[in-house]
Amino acid sequence: MTTRESIFPAGRQELYTTNGYSAAIRSGDLLFVSGQVGSREDGTPEPDFGKQVQLAFDNLASVLQAAGCTFDDIIDVSSFHTDPENQFATIMAVKNRVFSKPPYPNWTAVGVTWLSGFAFEINVIARIPASTDVPV
Repeated sequence: MTTRESIFPAGRQELYTTNGYSAAIRSGDLLFVSGQVGSREDGTPEPDFGKQVQLAFDNLASVLQAAGCTFDDIIDVSSFHTDPENQFATIMAVKNRVFSKPPYPNWTAVGVTWLSGFAFEINVIARIPASTDVPV
């Protein structure tokens, strides 16, 4: 049986503990990252939508780094949008900077009506590189 290990980015574990979930779970060589939003250090939403999207990607990068991964290790992406039609160009600008060259990860985008005060959320599955020094 494969064991599961919780992964937390530095300085944000309290937010996850308060809400009762892990930032990510490592299972074997896979990393399952919980939905990341554009939250500031105190957990509140960044009010500017463009900055909120960038901050969600920054928060995702912190979780990936805590597991010894980068954006290049991402296999699958799901994103959630409260107003996809009007938000798409802003999201794509950030996405295209982060994933600037093939092979691109799988991506599923879903329109939703509620994200607890946020307008964008992203979760991913990544493969943890064999050379990572993160303990199993």
